[in-house]
Order: sequence, then structure tokens, then C-alpha cells
Amino acid sequence: MAESGAGRGDIKAHEATYSGMIGLLKYGAAACFVLAFFVIWLIA
Repeated sequence: MAESGAGRGDIKAHEATYSGMIGLLKYGAAACFVLAFFVIWLIA
């Protein structure tokens, strides 16, 4: 299989990136929920 460009020693960097993305997704989903709730409250 072809090398993906990232060496085998970049596991720590990948874990840090993954952790950051999961955190962004978590807070982004919460922000979307709050915004949607606010918009529904305004309409009602």
C-alpha cells in the first residue's frame, strides 16, 4: 500500500488533530443547538 505522506512517527500529531476536531464538533453542535433554540423562541 502506498505511503500516505505522513510518517509512522506522526501518531501524536494525528491524535492532537483528532482531539481538536472532536472538541470543535462538540462545541459547534452545542452552539448550533442553542442558536436553533433561540431562533425557534423568536418565531414562537
